Amino acid sequence: MARLGDVNPKTIRYYESIGLLPAPARTHSGYRDYDDSYLDRLTFIRTAQRLGLTLDEVKEILSFRERGEAPCAYVRGVLETQLNSIDRRIRELEELRGQLTELVTEADRLPEVGGTCRLIEHVRQKAVAAGQSGEG
Repeated sequence: MARLGDVNPKTIRYYESIGLLPAPARTHSGYRDYDDSYLDRLTFIRTAQRLGLTLDEVKEILSFRERGEAPCAYVRGVLETQLNSIDRRIRELEELRGQLTELVTEADRLPEVGGTCRLIEHVRQKAVAAGQSGEG
């Protein structure tokens, strides 16, 4: 099962322990005996994770399915939340990129003192001057 699902066997046991995968039948010798439905479910879980869903969200989707309800509205809400989070992170990264670009430009104008680069100290002093030091 682990090989077919391209996961570590510990991952399968973990999914079982948190209820994402039901406990499988056991052979007479005690080995887990998985049928095709386990691989389908494991593939679903891994696909959902690649889309950025948490295991709790995947568990909720599976609960919808087990109750015979369509999880589409729930999934759409989760994906919209993710899109908003990604958009916010992109804005933060663009802002950081602008700050780093300015800092690299500033680096050419700052003298080295005592063999050290003054960039970080320069940024700290600017933050203190702007009242954004975070100290207090």
